[in-house]
Amino acid sequence: MTTDHITLHTGADVAADTATGTTAVSGPSNRREPVPFAPGSILWEQVGLYTSAIAGNSAFILQAMHPAIGTVVDQLSGFRRDPIGRAVRSFASVQTWVYGGQTAIEEGKRLREMHKPLSAVDENGQRHHALSAEPWAWVHLTGFYAAVTATRYFAPAPLTPAEEQQVYEEFLNLGRILQVPERMFPATVADYWAYFDDMVENTLVGHKVAHEVLERMDKVPPTVPAPLRPAVAPLTLTGGRLGRFITVGTLPPGAREKLGLSWSRSDERRLRVVASLIGRGTLLLPERLRYMPIAYRAREAARAQQRLEQALAERPL
Repeated sequence: MTTDHITLHTGADVAADTATGTTAVSGPSNRREPVPFAPGSILWEQVGLYTSAIAGNSAFILQAMHPAIGTVVDQLSGFRRDPIGRAVRSFASVQTWVYGGQTAIEEGKRLREMHKPLSAVDENGQRHHALSAEPWAWVHLTGFYAAVTATRYFAPAPLTPAEEQQVYEEFLNLGRILQVPERMFPATVADYWAYFDDMVENTLVGHKVAHEVLERMDKVPPTVPAPLRPAVAPLTLTGGRLGRFITVGTLPPGAREKLGLSWSRSDERRLRVVASLIGRGTLLLPERLRYMPIAYRAREAARAQQRLEQALAERPL
């Protein structure tokens, strides 16, 4: 769901954001305070799954296709020299947003502070600054697309309209944790899909960073020591090709077209079979293996807290 925590600003947004690190909407009263996530939310159940990480690669490609984001990632991200470290940091941050409790709020503030000094100039001479409203919102809102798409392919059943509405409301709360300007939120799920389609059609480009990320998926990371590279290469090739196949397949058709990627009906059938096998297999795994570490530990801690509260409620008086 992140581009190594690199997003950006263009034009008039800079002046609005420079003083405070946030973009004013139309007054403080218009901004709702974020609420930490807890058991019972759909994101609590979904975001920590390893299958969500697999489906989330399409969100990274969509982010990199934004001209401004692509420029900053190209010049400032560590995805070339340390792709594993970038992925570990990004996933840890995403897990913190949903499972970190009050730490999630602090993580959102930390990311804003981290982006303040970042800027890059594209090949046309236009300077892009971190924290711009549109790209910052796009990085966050691609996550909703990825969440819906992940359930469509990997879950036993796609989201119902009611569940999709709940997930969207939870993503709005997540956007507040990340301090996305409230005015950038589409008002309804229908508005979101209209916004998403418009961004794909009229804003995204076949950026070289998106191409490079796809091309590197089956390559041994440069940080792997030379003696280990021959042993790692076959695993990287197999896993990388599968990951790229899933990533390409879970992109919207308009994005694939801009990247010059082919996708046939046969490819779609294969993806559905592969995703169904992965999804069903995941359900058979113990929770410790289904969920990433931060998510698993948060879920354990929540159950322990629930048991404590029950014991206190039932204590002799």
